[in-house]
Amino acid sequence: MPKISAVIITYNEERNIERCIKSVLSVVDEVVVVDSFSTDRTEAICRSLGATFHQHAFEGYRDQKNYAVQLASFDYILSLDADEALSEELKQSILAAKNTWDFDGYYSNRLNNYCGQWIYHSNWYPDRKIRLFDRRKGAWGGLNIHETVRMSKDAKVGYLTGDILHWTLASYEEHVDKANRFSTISAKEYHRIGKRSSILKIVVNSGWHFLKAYVLRLGFLDGYNGFVISALSAYTCFLKYVKLRRLILADRNGGVKTTVLGRKKKEIQIAS
Repeated sequence: MPKISAVIITYNEERNIERCIKSVLSVVDEVVVVDSFSTDRTEAICRSLGATFHQHAFEGYRDQKNYAVQLASFDYILSLDADEALSEELKQSILAAKNTWDFDGYYSNRLNNYCGQWIYHSNWYPDRKIRLFDRRKGAWGGLNIHETVRMSKDAKVGYLTGDILHWTLASYEEHVDKANRFSTISAKEYHRIGKRSSILKIVVNSGWHFLKAYVLRLGFLDGYNGFVISALSAYTCFLKYVKLRRLILADRNGGVKTTVLGRKKKEIQIAS
């Protein structure tokens, strides 16, 4: 029977980390935590539960998770975020997979809790993720914020029953703050890989995000919170492309800021 390493990255997660670690103890053979220098009780909680605790400067979600995977003792990896936990059904499904290990990676559904409500529609469910995988066949890839596990071309991928339970946001204020932070990271990543932005793209993409989440993926069935999630999804997209446009214009102006005084534009060369 293969042994599994649970791998978790953290930063100031005292509110969530105990629940996360306790949920995996019956199915894994070690717990590895990589922390970005938390200032709360995260370290003490992890160590009290027997986790191996490391600290490493945060360099983006994708890179931090790959760094954590490298520290695991075993090749079979269960990767969770600190605000996630395994449902009872998913625990049993992982134990069954552990007995046979017929695949190189396994998808799981993720069920998100938003402001105290489980969300079963919009873009948030089933929200399939590969979180159990053989690191010799897969690794974290994609952008450094919307990271996903990428399996090799010859890998076989299966499916687990049960849900990853995700306590994503506890208040609307947290959601707005996250939208601002994540849109900044996304804009920088898009800028790095050469994505473009325009007024048309800002309007169309933002509108499409709301339409897809609220109407096509039945977000309205989640009531008021379904509307809020869909609207803030569109808002995050709006911010991302607005910030990307600002980065592109800064490059185009070559270090020149443009200000408007009355009806006259004056260019002010930034001191080098």
